[in-house]
Amino acid sequence: MTLQQEIVGNAMQMAVVSLQPGQTVYCEAGKFLFKTTNVTMETRLGGPSSGGGQQAQPGGSGSGGMGGLLRQAMGTAMQAGQRALAGESLAFQYFTTQGGEGTVGFAGVLPGEMRALELDGTRAWFAEKDAFVAAESTVDFGIAFQGGRTGRSGGEGFVLEKFTGRGTVIIAGAGNFIDLNPADFGGRVEVDTGCVVAFEEGIRYGVQRVGGLNRQGVMNAVFGGEGLSLATLEGDGRVILQSLTIESLANALKKAQGGDKQGPTGGLFSTNAE
Repeated sequence: MTLQQEIVGNAMQMAVVSLQPGQTVYCEAGKFLFKTTNVTMETRLGGPSSGGGQQAQPGGSGSGGMGGLLRQAMGTAMQAGQRALAGESLAFQYFTTQGGEGTVGFAGVLPGEMRALELDGTRAWFAEKDAFVAAESTVDFGIAFQGGRTGRSGGEGFVLEKFTGRGTVIIAGAGNFIDLNPADFGGRVEVDTGCVVAFEEGIRYGVQRVGGLNRQGVMNAVFGGEGLSLATLEGDGRVILQSLTIESLANALKKAQGGDKQGPTGGLFSTNAE
């Protein structure tokens, strides 16, 4: 059953979801806006991928007895631990309608757009931290750690949210969204690391140094406002970028409050890092 949803608004969009009997949608804590009275809300530590999307049956029925309950508890604990390491919320909120159609509203935390992605079970989607808003209970939420050299130098790219299964997942970002496919641009694009919102499985994500260790490379890093690294996206698949980065928004707010931390040149001279 396809999730019926409508994304409304302009500068700060929200998703209005119509739940049919038997449907369940879950969101990250803090993304819920409103619901009708016939929709129940339950907060759990686990997501669907750890069994958190299903209720344990009384007496262990359908869960393999005590062994099944133990495995479910361990899976929930491991998922919660991953989310804690990633700086994500520990809890999910689950919404189910009772006795007819119900309505639930969700939103992101920054001014910008939202997007509903349809998963058909063949390809996973990856998204930057905090992009997740809500999803059907048939969609599994996980954490993907981008290891090695990419993780150490990429900053925002080290921890990614991963969505698998079938159903609808709703994500949010800052500013306006830009959709592209690297295959339409020679197979590779380079972007500010803070601009990446989400991409399909099959896209290769990496981080590269801005320029070489020469005069122009130093000028790019020091005065260009991008620091030392750019994100690289290669392959054939959908990519969603955002026009506003969290860092630029934070700098604009600090400047408006008389505390400009960007410095006169940006780049390596930025002092916004605590």
